[in-house]
Amino acid sequence: MSVVAVILAAVYVYFFTDVFSKKTILIMCTTRPGRFSNTRDPNQEPVYQVSFGFDGKYQLTSVKVVAADDLATNKYPVPLWHLITDSNSVLVKSIDYGHPVKGMKSAVARAQPDPLQAEVEYVLLLEAGKTRAQTNFHTARAPLAGK
Repeated sequence: MSVVAVILAAVYVYFFTDVFSKKTILIMCTTRPGRFSNTRDPNQEPVYQVSFGFDGKYQLTSVKVVAADDLATNKYPVPLWHLITDSNSVLVKSIDYGHPVKGMKSAVARAQPDPLQAEVEYVLLLEAGKTRAQTNFHTARAPLAGK
């Protein structure tokens, strides 16, 4: 009788709880008119700031942005922006491309994020401990100042 109870309990836990399910992070991407992400280079066409929101607060351990074309053709694409943590990063619900995240640092010492190009597809790759997520996003061309 106790074997049947254990089997029924195991079936219940497997089918009706999320104990064995893989956790995911839902990522929402938005562009922010009025803020530009690549204002460092006056020769480059401006694009709107890109922000990423999450379905909850996460303690991120890695943030990486790569060009989608580069990811499709290269097993190890060069990241445009790559942050890591070697201790405890703070819980965050959103981040902006190229902006610092508390508790995280550039994977390459003193590296600055590369400016995003207008109308290009990119991929955001996130890690929060063992949980991983990714999303594709496009940049939006911003109007040139004075036009």
